[in-house]
Amino acid sequence: MSDPGERQLHLNVNVFLQGFAQAAWRAPELDPKGTLTLEHYLTCARIAERGKFDALFLADSNATSSLASGPVTALEPTIVLAALAQHTSHLGLIATASTSFNEPYNIARRFASLDLISGGRIGFNAVTTADQSSAEKFGLRDALEHAARYRRADEFLQIAKALWTSWEDGALLADQHSGRFVDASKLHPLHYRGEFFTVDGVLNQPRSAQGHPVIVQAGGSADGQRLAARHAEAVFSASASLSEAIDYAQGLRRAAASAGRGQSALKVFPGLGFFLGGTEQEAQQRQRELIGLTPLEHNLQRLAGRLGVTPEQLALDKPLPPDLPLPNGGRGGHTFFRVIQARFKETGFTVRQYLEHFGGGGGHREFVGTPEQLADDIAQWFTAGAADGFNLMPDLTPHGLETFVEQVVPLLQRRGLFRTDYRGSTLRDHLGLPFPTAYQSAS
Repeated sequence: MSDPGERQLHLNVNVFLQGFAQAAWRAPELDPKGTLTLEHYLTCARIAERGKFDALFLADSNATSSLASGPVTALEPTIVLAALAQHTSHLGLIATASTSFNEPYNIARRFASLDLISGGRIGFNAVTTADQSSAEKFGLRDALEHAARYRRADEFLQIAKALWTSWEDGALLADQHSGRFVDASKLHPLHYRGEFFTVDGVLNQPRSAQGHPVIVQAGGSADGQRLAARHAEAVFSASASLSEAIDYAQGLRRAAASAGRGQSALKVFPGLGFFLGGTEQEAQQRQRELIGLTPLEHNLQRLAGRLGVTPEQLALDKPLPPDLPLPNGGRGGHTFFRVIQARFKETGFTVRQYLEHFGGGGGHREFVGTPEQLADDIAQWFTAGAADGFNLMPDLTPHGLETFVEQVVPLLQRRGLFRTDYRGSTLRDHLGLPFPTAYQSAS
């Protein structure tokens, strides 16, 4: 059991479309086109900064299969972060980019630029895109197989870190009197040769106020955990139970220590969706109403997609088939597939009961209750060492986020678990992460 006085709780908000509820866009209090407007994200960012959150996180996807039943990720997240950086002063800003369909130099430069203009508040969530439809959009017949995606991601992050540290601190002179802009002796060109990438040269910009963007990773598979142990400074996880979360966090910290980084090298953020009400009954009613906005067949299609099967393979009034193979012959995502299987086993639900309770999701833990109960839950997970913080997913954004800031944050502050004001200006300051040393060769 950890002493909460020795640690600082961290809170991120995952602004996923218009809320954790799949059909949040249909809620009458929301603008159904809100995800296509900058104002939606600005409102969320301002609320999160008022609540002294560590960061706002934007996921990303190229998927378009569910457009008929609701919005998908539309605005490219790093462009949104560039705008949010100009309207916030302390809030960390994290965006997803795929290591499967980008080049490391482009992504390293893009996120380093964001880090400079934000004053060192950027995080890069490196994901290994698994679905075939995304691969086809980039001219590929199929996604790379699972292990190859993670080998590519490992090379990608080696290169990004080497580029971000290719300028020593003090390399930028900008000396108008002497006419020297850069001390070239403090630049270290990269000469990388790998299975997937060949990269030569230095980044064309100096380091930011926090050295370089915070590296975030979200893979829950064995390959994903090895990647996180080697590179990640924050990990977005999907844990359904306290005991599972403790085992995951402890295993990840041991792996980081074995990689020579130390057990405190990274922070673990389980995803946490929530539906709040003045009473448990009100919260349960809110959950039922929001899940009920999505037709059953749409939830079934979404669940089938996460499991890598067709809707016809899932009998509504029977349990989940016990022998489902990994999606797309193992090329698909492993994390949510396994979490959903575990949740079916834990609850004993039929497919219909699962859809009525979780909609078509179920990949992240869901909390339904009062603000006081949610504060108790967060405190329990934090003090048990199951989490360093949480990637929060309100049922509706911005409404659920505002309720959390107004009603849950003060409870956490009174317990001494969460800050009452920012103590630094960079994302590393907020997370208690060290300033990275300059010049790290890719190896």
